[in-house]
Amino acid sequence: MVLLLDLLTTAAMLFVVTAGLMMVFGVMKIVNFAHGALLTLGGYASYVVTRLQMDPWLAWPLAIVVGVAVGMLVEGLIVRPLYKRPLDAILATWGLGIVIGQLIVIAFGREVQFVSAPLSGTWQVAGVDYSAYRLVLVPVAIVLCLALTGLLNGTRFGVRTRAVIMNEDLASSLGIHSGRVRFITFSLGAGLGTLAGAMITPLSSVDPTMGLPWLVSAFMLVMVSGHSMASLLVTCAVFGAAQVLVSTYASPVLGGLTIAVLAAVTLRIRPKGFARG
Repeated sequence: MVLLLDLLTTAAMLFVVTAGLMMVFGVMKIVNFAHGALLTLGGYASYVVTRLQMDPWLAWPLAIVVGVAVGMLVEGLIVRPLYKRPLDAILATWGLGIVIGQLIVIAFGREVQFVSAPLSGTWQVAGVDYSAYRLVLVPVAIVLCLALTGLLNGTRFGVRTRAVIMNEDLASSLGIHSGRVRFITFSLGAGLGTLAGAMITPLSSVDPTMGLPWLVSAFMLVMVSGHSMASLLVTCAVFGAAQVLVSTYASPVLGGLTIAVLAAVTLRIRPKGFARG
């Protein structure tokens, strides 16, 4: 039972971490390599809440506000002029991630810090005591997936977003402001990134490089899963399960490589990943 719970909670964490990156890539066709720095920024938002001795649950809305604000600024000043040059945009976001990391070092130092979990203790599941906070992340990931799917498939904004994804020129000719869609999408993706950082920090620690390992896994999952939030959730469940099994029965070091290796094999067999067509 512990192994099953590990599988579920790992999949949930992977989805939460990757959702923001998927939002940006799905609409803008740009891999936001500053996503790791945004995760770190969210982690430090949680750290600030802990230092101020505030309710740990406040770390989540604070992280969203910080992420959306940073996303709005970055999209307007850095990403927007590079829409027609996606490679330059990727390099710009990579450089931005380095800059954010150095600003974090200046503000908070390089020391490893710890934060308070919003929910402490354990819950009993099928006779097994398991971390209550890790269990909470499972329904959170499911609700987040449903909310983002509903946003993209069941709202006017979602219709406009899909139009921009399929044919931006045609969408613009129909009166859809593609720049506004990109602005909202990037800001939302940044907010999801910092929210994810605040969510995962209580399970480990926070330091200026905490987002980098997560960025690698998130990048691989996005490349494999296509453009659907549902397919991303399934991909996180399958690849996360493989990671946990390898870590448990082989080696934690090999487990850390599992997602990258499986993604490489999948893309070799199916260059478009799990995307339709």
